[in-house]
Amino acid sequence: MQEMTGATLQDIMAFVAVAQTGSFTSAAERLGTNKSSVGKAVQRLEKHLATQLFQRTTRAVHITEDGQTYLAAARVAIDRLREAEQALAANRAEPVGRVRVDLPAGFGRLILPTLGALRERYPKVVVELSLNDRMSDPVGDGWDIVVRIGHLPADSEMTVRKICDLQLGLYASPAYLQQRDAIASISDLMDHDAVLFRSFTGQLRGWSLNDHGQRREFAPTPALILDGHAFVEAAVLGLGISQMIDRFARPFVLDGRLVHVLPQADVPAPPVHALIPVGRKMTAKTRVVLDHIVATLQQ
Repeated sequence: MQEMTGATLQDIMAFVAVAQTGSFTSAAERLGTNKSSVGKAVQRLEKHLATQLFQRTTRAVHITEDGQTYLAAARVAIDRLREAEQALAANRAEPVGRVRVDLPAGFGRLILPTLGALRERYPKVVVELSLNDRMSDPVGDGWDIVVRIGHLPADSEMTVRKICDLQLGLYASPAYLQQRDAIASISDLMDHDAVLFRSFTGQLRGWSLNDHGQRREFAPTPALILDGHAFVEAAVLGLGISQMIDRFARPFVLDGRLVHVLPQADVPAPPVHALIPVGRKMTAKTRVVLDHIVATLQQ
């Protein structure tokens, strides 16, 4: 197949217009151009195809047999291009397709139960969800949306949308609290089992606490050290007191499996942001998934 170096789609459109109207002048009027431009377009196409598409006389233009053959193929191709344009326009208007989302593991418990409602509202949207506490590369890894906790540096390759603010609080199971001494102040925590979190970087995180209006770093002796989302499960199982993000604890507090300990000692946590690669126009499918995540995490 020859490369299309001498003719363009516009040349093909000019040829089809001449074939349909039987006139270079009428074709020019249909295309909003002039007769000379249409004539040159047809000549380029004939040169590229190495055949004559029209028999021209001073009175009429007649399509040749080769022209008829090419016209049939050209019309099919143009119809398919128009169908594709219509399909793309429909995709922009109606949420359709797969959206790849990377979330911190702790948000999985919040988002997963809501996906059925999202699916019911937008049945043509497929969510590919990864629960991961490591910082992904939205561009390199091909994510449509990456949600992360923390203050983010300015990045020219990312569009950043703040989703919500968070609080850090202490939580323990009712069973654990019933078996141990009451906790009335921060100093009482020294006599309790602490479940501490180790991040994927290897850092062991102590507790940040509000002590009468001052933020104080508290380093309890750990009874258990866990990574990932397991430190939340450990608190639910009664293995000790964990400091966790309020959003992570909320489902367990609501069903009675966790108790908020010393609420007055809560401190602000870094906010939650959504990162979207710059240069990707926000499609309808991505927008509805992002809006759903925002609405869920802001509740």
